Amino acid sequence: MSSSILSEHKTLITALTLWAFLLGGLPAFAQQKITVSNAHSHNDYERPGAFTKAYKAGFGSVEADIHLKDGKLYVAHDDDDIDQRSTLESVYLQPLDVVLKQNKGRIYKDKQKGLQLLVDIKTEALSTLDALILLLQQYPSIISNKNINIVISGNRPPPSAFASYPSFIWFDGRPSEQYDDAAGKKLGLISDNYYKYARWNGAGDILEKEKLALKTVVDKAHAMGKPFRFWATPDTEASWKLFMELGVDFINTDKVTDLANFINKQQKVDR
Repeated sequence: MSSSILSEHKTLITALTLWAFLLGGLPAFAQQKITVSNAHSHNDYERPGAFTKAYKAGFGSVEADIHLKDGKLYVAHDDDDIDQRSTLESVYLQPLDVVLKQNKGRIYKDKQKGLQLLVDIKTEALSTLDALILLLQQYPSIISNKNINIVISGNRPPPSAFASYPSFIWFDGRPSEQYDDAAGKKLGLISDNYYKYARWNGAGDILEKEKLALKTVVDKAHAMGKPFRFWATPDTEASWKLFMELGVDFINTDKVTDLANFINKQQKVDR
């Protein structure tokens, strides 16, 4: 095996190993069965019991939209929604730190189970990300934990700058973007808008051409060795079942309890 091929092989194995830690056992895209570790709490901060509800349900991913305002990072969808009490620190980082202390450095009591914190930047990319890094550095228990993936979405720096960021920062890529080797190594996830590929609303049967389009983009991410998520998805049992069938690694939902119950029920049926 040539040195270049060996190097590429080692890079792929490293990526797969990382996600094995995060999602338990094999990476999600190599699993035959989907678990609640594959559930993603979309706009998690908007619900009562932010972080706690998804965490107690065993979710593997939560999403926080952040705004930099007057030197502080707030969680809110829009600037008009900012509540001075809802900072990224109070809603996510402090509770995460408490969990790690309670579980002796583990996110979940199951030491193989991890958590993705998807941080969707709503204000200017560079200044907001710089402020986020400074804040995260106050939480060494979080940024040094191998089972926590902090993935930057929304407004991001250009891919050419990805490699310049600390090792605890990952980025959410897009299928349409091109990444060189350095940028590719900083991708923790690939995401895209569901409605770019399908118009099915989660009721009745999906058109086969739409299903194929969805599967093609999921497979493209997996060929890169990356997990995949759709956003702006239908949020029904039929859609969850389809995404499980397609091998979507993080299933988007605003219905935390319902999705957790559905996945756990499907696991029992499949046994």
